[in-house]
Amino acid sequence: MADFQTVARTGDIPAGEGRAWPVNGRMVAVFFIDGEYTAINDTCPHMGASLATGHVEDGGVICPWHAWRFCVRDGTWLDNPTAKLRNDAYEVRVVGDEIQVLVPDPPSHTPPTDSPEADPAS
Repeated sequence: MADFQTVARTGDIPAGEGRAWPVNGRMVAVFFIDGEYTAINDTCPHMGASLATGHVEDGGVICPWHAWRFCVRDGTWLDNPTAKLRNDAYEVRVVGDEIQVLVPDPPSHTPPTDSPEADPAS
């Protein structure tokens, strides 16, 4: 079961910027905007650039490779907000001076019951 993990301390992320850390098997971009910490998947779904290194403005981060824009709060693709394409967003909390992020466990692989992989005798 996933739990909050400390990624940084307050003051580690300059205002208006992001930084990336591995959390529970994923790279997570944490942003500090208007006194609030937010977190989304660090990997741009287009070509895999680190979103933490992108330019942040108006509540969005601009991918440094091809300028795709994502909301730093909920991962919405700002270039087409009605699209199904989006980035995962994660819960953030501050405990004392620790910035903590909750990233769900990755889905486990469970083979279908009728697959040969599910039968240890095969």
